[in-house]
Amino acid sequence: MIEEIREKFRTLQYEYSLHALDQSIRKGIAGEEIEEAVESGEVIEDYPDDKYGPSCLVFGRTREGRPLHIQCTHPKRRRVKIITVYEPEPEHWIEFRKRRTT
Repeated sequence: MIEEIREKFRTLQYEYSLHALDQSIRKGIAGEEIEEAVESGEVIEDYPDDKYGPSCLVFGRTREGRPLHIQCTHPKRRRVKIITVYEPEPEHWIEFRKRRTT
């Protein structure tokens, strides 16, 4: 699935939800950083039964090494939609890939 998502990003067949756009601005995450993280990323969680349609969580790093999580729709859509984006907090993630249990 990650290769299909990467291809959508490479060919600019993606869009931001209003929430993702707001989060990227509030958290200072540039569009280029999101593209870099997807290019280097991996799908770490899959949500086939998500409320608004199948989606997944991608973990990747920017060229500068900044860890990012990008939740986006499955690539079966004509355009991949970025649902949200954030820098994961280490206290909630093991190596930013696996959720810590409390």
